[in-house]
Amino acid sequence: MQPTLFLSHGSPMLALQDIPAHRFLAGLGPSLVRPDAIVAVSAHWETVLPSVNAVERNATIHDFRGFPQGLYDLQYPAPGAPDLADRIANMLGDAGLQGRIDPSRGLDHGAWVPLLLMWPDHTIPVVQVSVQSDLGPGHHVQLGQALAGLRADNILVMASGSFTHNLGSIQRHGAGPEPEWVTGFADWMHDAIMARRTCDLVSYRRLAPFAEQNHPTDEHLLPLFVAMGAAGRDATPTRVHHSTDLGVLRMDSYRFD
Repeated sequence: MQPTLFLSHGSPMLALQDIPAHRFLAGLGPSLVRPDAIVAVSAHWETVLPSVNAVERNATIHDFRGFPQGLYDLQYPAPGAPDLADRIANMLGDAGLQGRIDPSRGLDHGAWVPLLLMWPDHTIPVVQVSVQSDLGPGHHVQLGQALAGLRADNILVMASGSFTHNLGSIQRHGAGPEPEWVTGFADWMHDAIMARRTCDLVSYRRLAPFAEQNHPTDEHLLPLFVAMGAAGRDATPTRVHHSTDLGVLRMDSYRFD
């Protein structure tokens, strides 16, 4: 039975920079039972209805601007899995989520950057599933629940977002220590995850301190709820990494077994 993962991907430079989160991800892949396929849920593919990419080979989407050329030179041409994509679309439909197939979408950096570090040989088939930013956390718990049956078939659900994600605060913050508004939010989230307070987490925007300051919009936290839903209500959470990048981006990652 595969676990589910929530991974913080932060800046695209995670692929190149020797920071704690980079080293963590480079060691994470070899520590896991190698999956037969991966379902990647990234904050960077937003659609109105849940969509699944069905391609023979994934293109590498460089969905960012203003970074060094070396980042654009990176490729992650992992095989796709059209049959698995069809199966997932049907599972979503059975859950009342109207799953759609996208026959051309590749992997955005929220998916390929962590995968490049975890399994650089890019031989494991990858299917990507979109998020629906307007539908909130509860919807994404349900989306994850629809995917739960994949785990028994040695398919890894890897959800990729960011534990905190206020990009506008990076330049304002400078090089100082992590501010209280980041620490307070991350500590509340961690306590709620470890205590399995799913209802509180779904209402994080109302209950968590500094929620809107850390997440002006929802999309980078929504993959966490997919990972939780796919793991099941009784899953055991483990924080497998925590660090801070650029002063305000918490790179915390969780495993659910």
